[in-house]
Amino acid sequence: MTISTKVHKFPDIRAIAEAYDDVFCSIGTHPHYADKEPDVTAADLVKFTNDPKVVAIGEAGLDYFRNNSSVEGQKQGFRRHIAAARETGLPLVIHSREADDDMARILEEESAKGAFPFVLHCFTGGPDLAKRGVALGGYVSFSGVITFKKNEALRAIAASIPEDRILIETDAPYLAPEPYRGKRNEPAFVTNTARVLAAARSTDFETVARQTTENFFRLFSKVPHAA
Repeated sequence: MTISTKVHKFPDIRAIAEAYDDVFCSIGTHPHYADKEPDVTAADLVKFTNDPKVVAIGEAGLDYFRNNSSVEGQKQGFRRHIAAARETGLPLVIHSREADDDMARILEEESAKGAFPFVLHCFTGGPDLAKRGVALGGYVSFSGVITFKKNEALRAIAASIPEDRILIETDAPYLAPEPYRGKRNEPAFVTNTARVLAAARSTDFETVARQTTENFFRLFSKVPHAA
């Protein structure tokens, strides 16, 4: 799955998905661009989901590390994406960086209005956010960041996630896992992340591969299993 970060640039993302039978995409506005797309409504997002290649909402959320958009703009945009996920039943791909408290609070507030599927993508938060996200029915996805030597705390969180709620990803072209750190990331490198995750969870590569694949198709249920 390739991720939308700007709704007005969706044709570019859609072209990638169209070019390959086994590539699908999302629709949404990254929090970095929340102030640049303030007029994108939940209804606008929902309309895009009629496309068979659109299998998720997002990436949307909160980023208090870079603060490229106002906090209020990020929060408002995030809630609109949640509304679209709730209406369509498609999973919301959530970006959360240095925003654990507000993220958990908004997820709990919005879940009280009606459940919606979601994944905390490229997870780098703390154990409390992971625990509260899973309690709401969410998934937690780990990237090459868990392979970095100093990230023992993140590997411990990864070890604690229930087997039916864990995912792995590349976040390509960023965050290449060891031994490729600092280089352009590629989808094939996800196997390196899987091996480190398996070690952290005291299991084997084949088990992690099977579990995360099953979890992907369960969460992104619009994607054909034959893809």
